Amino acid sequence: MRRLSPFLLAFFLVLLPSQLLAAGKSFSGDYSLSFLGIPVAKATFDSSYDGDSYVVNGRVSSAGLAAFFDDTRGTISSRGSFGDGRTQPRSFRADYVSGKVSSLVDIRFAGDRVTNTEVVPPPRKRGKTWIPLGANDLSGVADPIAATVIRAPGLDKVCGRTVRIYDGELRADLRLTEVSRKKMSVGGFTGDTVTCRMGFKPVSGYRTDKKALTFLRDRSRIMVTFAPLGKTGVYAPIYATVSTQIGTITVKARRFEAID
Repeated sequence: MRRLSPFLLAFFLVLLPSQLLAAGKSFSGDYSLSFLGIPVAKATFDSSYDGDSYVVNGRVSSAGLAAFFDDTRGTISSRGSFGDGRTQPRSFRADYVSGKVSSLVDIRFAGDRVTNTEVVPPPRKRGKTWIPLGANDLSGVADPIAATVIRAPGLDKVCGRTVRIYDGELRADLRLTEVSRKKMSVGGFTGDTVTCRMGFKPVSGYRTDKKALTFLRDRSRIMVTFAPLGKTGVYAPIYATVSTQIGTITVKARRFEAID
């Protein structure tokens, strides 16, 4: 939990923006993250949708045994809109505290580009293995929340795409490839779903000798299951697993309800 980046925190949010589109109101939900089947984190989110714009506000904290060894708490917010067949983020912010150490990531967008990034505390001095951001790396990117929302004409078009993601430091490509389809029932949804394998390719803003990223790129098995939300043409992840060097992380919804 101490090194939980905005990219991983955002896995809690994979249901929110697109579920919001289906009903067009405000929602509140509870989510859980488990490691090797043991609960290690929890989250609560309040969200609203107005026209083509979305707003998501979440609270995340360590839970179970993880809370005993490392008390981590954070908030995440994201704002954006939908247009030109994709999500267009406007702002992303993650504030979190681990023990007595406070951290912040704030990303601002304008048009098709990132215009400003603030990271506190500032990143450490880069070494020889550091791959810096390129001139065009921050064009057409999505923040960790916006990257989870997919609009498609059908289940067969959900996968077979690459999403350019930026979390304030790391720029990576997420390549979705269809694996299977089946019926599922999760948090009020019952129907056909599609599971995509998500290939992870770091592009810039990382160290080539970082073993965790090397594992995610070369050996990790990241599986995400998407479900259709009514007739909106929006598909949302309802279940996700990520294999790491020391075990598998699982994220799923526990509660999701509309607020009048």
